[in-house]
Amino acid sequence: MLLRQFLFIAVLALSVAVAGAQKQPVETGSVKWYRSLDEAVKLSKQTQKPILILFQEIPGCSTCRNYGQNVLTHPLIVEAIETYFVPLCIHNNKGGADKKALKYFREPSWNNPVVRIVSDDLKDLIPRIAGQYSKAALVHGMVQALQKRPRQAVPLYLELLDKELQARKSGLTTTYFAMYCFWAGEKEIGDMQGVYSTTAGYMDGKEVVKVEYNPLEISYFALLQAANDVHCGDVVYSNRSSEIRIAKQTLGTRKAHPASGFKPDKTPKYYLNKTPYRYVRMTALQACRANSRLAKGMHCENLFSPGQLQQYRIAKEGKRNGLKVTIGHYF
Repeated sequence: MLLRQFLFIAVLALSVAVAGAQKQPVETGSVKWYRSLDEAVKLSKQTQKPILILFQEIPGCSTCRNYGQNVLTHPLIVEAIETYFVPLCIHNNKGGADKKALKYFREPSWNNPVVRIVSDDLKDLIPRIAGQYSKAALVHGMVQALQKRPRQAVPLYLELLDKELQARKSGLTTTYFAMYCFWAGEKEIGDMQGVYSTTAGYMDGKEVVKVEYNPLEISYFALLQAANDVHCGDVVYSNRSSEIRIAKQTLGTRKAHPASGFKPDKTPKYYLNKTPYRYVRMTALQACRANSRLAKGMHCENLFSPGQLQQYRIAKEGKRNGLKVTIGHYF
């Protein structure tokens, strides 16, 4: 009896110790970081991957914690870091090997998060990312670094994430198009350059598609013309006087109205919703593009990361216990 009690306590203690060892600081997010500069250099030479170095204060200030919790937990960012880079975390408020690394890179101690992406000879591939604590800054830096590697093509899902984050940073514009069928509207408009989100719904007794677009990529006039060319711009609604004016000049005074009372359809992303992709977490832009391509009978696998495709395969095989429909709940 005593032996059994001893073994039980020993196993319990070991389990607690292992769990404690596996828990990592909130400042480092969900990325599995290496902690040795020498090991990271060795792996970089072996794999031909650049080293992504996070100089982070641990335990850190609110900026450090927010960076870990809000940037370094984004599933697509975490997957890209662990797949295409050698992730290395240097604690900038510690001694020993961390202090030596700080000295080598001339990084200050007790500092807010800094990211540097370097080659295996420790030369910077891009300017250091400092004073920018956003997903947009980190992903853009990752894409730029991969573009400097001649044998490493930037995966499309990461390019799309970069485009979407940059577009949302600069500011998207919302407008509404009425048509004979909002499913057809999402099909035709969802793959247009400069469009980042579509939502089927109702307004003023009509089927409409709510469209988020980047005016830096496509003008309202060009978007209206493109929608009209595919019979998806019969009537338009907007809260911008400039768009109302352009629409009246293009379509006629009776076909442009102020927007109000939009109600989303109960079955968002109709074509996407009919496939196992409805169980895959994705960005709004991925959903927009995938829904449009599926409606046109096209493949959309290249829009997603390997991790997302694994989720798709699991759902396709019918292993859906615990899975939830994620359409409308985007990263």
